[in-house]
Amino acid sequence: MTDKPKVLIVGAGLAGCLLARLLGRTGHDVLVCEAREDPRESDHAGGRSINLAISRRGIDALERAGLRDRLLEKAIPMPGRMIHDTLGKSTFQPYSADASHAINSVSRSELNLLLIEAADEHDCIELRFGMRCSNVDHEEGVVEFTSERDGSTCTEQADIVVGADGAGSAVRAAMERANALESTQDVLEHGYKELTIPPVESGPHAPFAIQPKALHIWPHGAEMMIALPNQDGSFTCTLFWPYKGERSFESVQPENVKEFFRLHYPDAGALMPDLEQEYRENPVSLLGTIRCAPWHVGRTVLIGDAAHAIVPFYGQGANASFEDSVSLAEHIEQGADDLPRAMERYFKDRVEHANAIADMALANFLEMRDHTGKRWFRYKKKLEQFLHRTLGDRFIPLYEMVSFTTIPYDRARRRAARQWRVVSVVGACILVLLCMVVYGLAMMPDLLFANGPS
Repeated sequence: MTDKPKVLIVGAGLAGCLLARLLGRTGHDVLVCEAREDPRESDHAGGRSINLAISRRGIDALERAGLRDRLLEKAIPMPGRMIHDTLGKSTFQPYSADASHAINSVSRSELNLLLIEAADEHDCIELRFGMRCSNVDHEEGVVEFTSERDGSTCTEQADIVVGADGAGSAVRAAMERANALESTQDVLEHGYKELTIPPVESGPHAPFAIQPKALHIWPHGAEMMIALPNQDGSFTCTLFWPYKGERSFESVQPENVKEFFRLHYPDAGALMPDLEQEYRENPVSLLGTIRCAPWHVGRTVLIGDAAHAIVPFYGQGANASFEDSVSLAEHIEQGADDLPRAMERYFKDRVEHANAIADMALANFLEMRDHTGKRWFRYKKKLEQFLHRTLGDRFIPLYEMVSFTTIPYDRARRRAARQWRVVSVVGACILVLLCMVVYGLAMMPDLLFANGPS
């Protein structure tokens, strides 16, 4: 036993397990309760399975938990985007002027398993599965659970209750019922469906059918597809399509999906032998943004998607959740003598940055869908990288700050806007000077003639 605060974490997903690992390393008694069955028994973590893009923030958080190398063993680095057009041609766009910078493709279920196993390495951490949260007493730190196996109930009490149970958080719902917080949920008119490009036996990238060192994007305006590599040589493809409309999940039926891909995704469709079956059987899932405030009341606090679910278009959902885990663990450790104040500090430390990345993720959807395939966008990215190479830290592109630094999200967003204002002013001044020089050169013959011999 320890005199440190006892922590009850509801949810054994990414953020919850990382938090448990961080607290376990400093000697806290931690109980983690999860509604799903133990994924180690079925070798599948369940839940959403969109591949994750783990970048500098996530790697930094995992390094604090002693897990950086374990992550990188399961990841494939992607130093840029591969943009595919409707003719089957592709163009590579590096993410950074620094060729060593890459985001890392990793299976969500593989990473979840890694974190569960890492948490279970500490004797002071207990993991229980098949226990669904049914009620929370926020002031007393008491949580009621219902067994998924037999319907029986039990209660657990802790000094701190952490809601790490995802976008559909039962802990957040209980806080809402108690009028302890307000939340909003904005759902996109687009959903997502997963497909697969399987491994191949031969080819320039075998066992990968296409270049594995890239995040592949098929940008078509109203709809798009992305593909991320897996270690077995396959690619997890995700359609981001409108629910309704001319080119949508409603209009494209399983019996005509092959023809649709032949016309609009020709190079991908040719590599997807199970396209019709997967399109028929795999569900269409929601995409949305959840915001709430405050993230804490009494002895209860939220982290990760339970506090701020975001759309996946900046690849920062897991990275932001990992930052939550690090921040909350540090505030619990440093503020054990005043836990309500520690949770308030954690909330103030994170909420502005969570809102910022939510906004940027929505904006990046438009960028990926509408702009990445256009020439002016490529020129803009080249200009950003030129300025970064030339000016160093005096000009850092927004994507670079978000993915390859740990500059807080809101600070990065404000800095990027400030940089472009400066570039615009300097550019305007240079243009004015050039115009003055050209005008002066144009006027010079007249001046020479006027001052010449009579």
